[in-house]
Amino acid sequence: MAAGSEASSPLSLEARAAGDQGEHVKPFTPEKAKEIIMSLQQPAIFCNMVFDWPARHWTAKYLSEVLHGKQIRFRMGMKSIDTVPQFETVCSYVEATLEEFLAWNCDQSCVLGPFKDYDHSKFWAYADYKYLISLFDDKTDVFQDVIWSDFGFPGRNGQESTLWIGSLGAHTPCHLDSYGCNLVFQVQGRKRWHLFPPEDTPFLYPTRIPYEESSVFSKINVVNPDLKRFPQFQKAQRHMVTLSPGQVLFVPRHWWHYVESIDPVTVSINSWIELEEDHLARVEEAITRTLVCALKTLEDPHDIRAWLNPTEVEETSHEVNCHYLNGAVAAYFDHYKTSKVEEIQELRTNKEKMKKEDLNMCNHLEVEGACGQSITTAARKQQATSLFGPDLVPVTLSPRETPSEGGGIFESDSKDFVDKGRQHFARPYCADRQRMMSNSKSAAVEQIASRSAPAPSQTCISTDDLLDCLVNPQVTRMVAQLLLQGKSL
Repeated sequence: MAAGSEASSPLSLEARAAGDQGEHVKPFTPEKAKEIIMSLQQPAIFCNMVFDWPARHWTAKYLSEVLHGKQIRFRMGMKSIDTVPQFETVCSYVEATLEEFLAWNCDQSCVLGPFKDYDHSKFWAYADYKYLISLFDDKTDVFQDVIWSDFGFPGRNGQESTLWIGSLGAHTPCHLDSYGCNLVFQVQGRKRWHLFPPEDTPFLYPTRIPYEESSVFSKINVVNPDLKRFPQFQKAQRHMVTLSPGQVLFVPRHWWHYVESIDPVTVSINSWIELEEDHLARVEEAITRTLVCALKTLEDPHDIRAWLNPTEVEETSHEVNCHYLNGAVAAYFDHYKTSKVEEIQELRTNKEKMKKEDLNMCNHLEVEGACGQSITTAARKQQATSLFGPDLVPVTLSPRETPSEGGGIFESDSKDFVDKGRQHFARPYCADRQRMMSNSKSAAVEQIASRSAPAPSQTCISTDDLLDCLVNPQVTRMVAQLLLQGKSL
């Protein structure tokens, strides 16, 4: 799959990012932007929405001056290509200032200090998941530089945002976020995003090891997949786009994503937007935490860092996890007890509700009949799709290509385009999703069965093999439904 096929249009997205700043008019009002975000079911790029944000100037150099030598934790990874994902548990970590990072990133051979053991030609560095509220705890005025209220979320700014600063090659393993949807503002450099829809989950071979609350990882290195070990990945629907400075990417709920820096220095700011479905997700995550911590701690109580992601402070006891689970269930019912009677009754039919989510509202009339979804919601979704154009660009399905002999799928980079002539603005993306769902459910059963039935040459079932089945996203969804239905009787 060539990078040049990512998108298509007479006018590059990078050019649109700058926008016609002379007019100082944004293409969408905050109300309209939020309506799009809450209804759109595929990734899309907002253009010309942040040209007046002070955070547009948050380059790594500028931030190094603002932070005045404050140390930041960098994740160090290898630039070598392997079929195995570089999870955070296998990376090294360095405490350094942004000044030291920039000096090292200039490939100064005489650089001393925290990066001295890392050859710039062989390693990348990533300051990821840096919550601005912690990073700028003594400079709270900078929060106002990030204006998510322009997207319809009044009062949301840098306090509810995270910062990402990386060098060429820095990346996050392919994963999905359990909570909310995601808005990502690209400040400096470019990042390539590889995205896969929620129904492709079985094809991504999900795992909760390493364990991180709110993140489901894929066992696959999606830029260099081992198709012999993970053959179902060939069915995955890859969507790819290169995000340039001044653009904001919308990532819908439960979309898988692998993100890589393709310029010498990249800076991004993101914010996760809470959604109604998060109430159920918190119950699912509590179930997952309870099972993972219980089994992995019993397996080896002295080596938690082998399975616990560095973003997690410490493993939690079974007592604490059970308390957390009870709290999530209580919060779920507290949220719904103020709802109408028919909404409370819906708690007892969550299976149908989740079926609606899996189908992703491709057939609005069917969903409306099964789940009480209003026709006005379907109309809003159709309206959001019709808004695709120069200022709202869909991330479309990428053509399939065979991996190159060098190991990587993507050997080159080019600008993103959206081809108006080929009608990509309003591409009927949902048309194939119902068909794909039937395939993905079968794949999920095959995947779990193949892992559970030992091959003659491999008869040992590990704790991780068991957990892959017990905390598979589809399994925890069913367990959460059964748990809530039992408590609502």
